[in-house]
Amino acid sequence: MGSRQDSAFTTEALREAIEADSGDGLLALYEDDATIRVIDQADQPSHPKVLRGRGEIEEMLADIYSREMIHRLDQCVIDGDHAAFTESCQYPDGNKVYAESMVTLRDGRISDQILIQAWDE
Repeated sequence: MGSRQDSAFTTEALREAIEADSGDGLLALYEDDATIRVIDQADQPSHPKVLRGRGEIEEMLADIYSREMIHRLDQCVIDGDHAAFTESCQYPDGNKVYAESMVTLRDGRISDQILIQAWDE
């Protein structure tokens, strides 16, 4: 995904980005000042991890996509300036990760995301 015009949030663009070999396409779907609140075993709902801006989001995506795993978009629903999607990932040993996200869109890009994830221990 090259220019910002090519990076509008659609189900197809999200699927292509999530299922790619790097986080570059996914990063292109975020606004420069986007925030992600991450809730999981390590970051409880009252104290979520908060990523601010494309730089911090890029670091998270680089970490995720550096791991040997398969990423799949399971479902996506878009309603105006909001979208919800689920994704599942699997490591070669069979361990799985499941994530649900609710996002707010601004000008066709993610401006705010709440990410809830769980994984096999």
